[in-house]
Amino acid sequence: MITISGIKYQNELEKLPYFNKKTASVLIGKKNWNLDKKINQLKKKGYLVNLKNGLYVSTVYLNLQTNKNIYCQYIANILRYPSYLSLEYVLSENNLIPEAVYIWTSVTSKSPRQYKNPLGVFVYKNIKESLFAGFKKRKVGEFKLTIASLAKALFDYLYLKRNLGVDLEFELKDGLRINWLNFSGSDLRELEKYVESSQSGKMKKILKIIKNIKK
Repeated sequence: MITISGIKYQNELEKLPYFNKKTASVLIGKKNWNLDKKINQLKKKGYLVNLKNGLYVSTVYLNLQTNKNIYCQYIANILRYPSYLSLEYVLSENNLIPEAVYIWTSVTSKSPRQYKNPLGVFVYKNIKESLFAGFKKRKVGEFKLTIASLAKALFDYLYLKRNLGVDLEFELKDGLRINWLNFSGSDLRELEKYVESSQSGKMKKILKIIKNIKK
């Protein structure tokens, strides 16, 4: 470990996946203006990474991560809480859409947000409380991840998509380039539950078309 001057508990700081200013004050050993000044110095040196305003991680911790993708999934859950990974990111990860997705797309019950940091772009779209469901929590190593099921990710994607064409049948069959072979019968049954819960006329039309496609 390379010692950085002016940090009271450097070893403890470098073990944290993220920390806020309150924790930084304790570990660095400074307060108020002196703390802000020290944090800015550490960021300029490349020792600290700003995840969002008031949230940080050390580059030492980041460099120890053998799977940055898992860490980013975890941070996506942290930057906007409560939230779960969904939408294009989950659809791409499950090969339901052919495009590779280089942003972290999530759904939140809070207002929409977008954060940009050295790890990438993290986008959060809002959904009403009654539809904030359909996600699973799992532990990967030291990280607890919250990710939508494939059916819920598709529901979120279609429910929140505003620029769907007038011809829904064309969009679902060809326009959106969805690989329906990777959407199982159990996925379809799960999707139906979310559509029923939403009471959305648009989603009911979409579900009918999807059922015809899957026949």
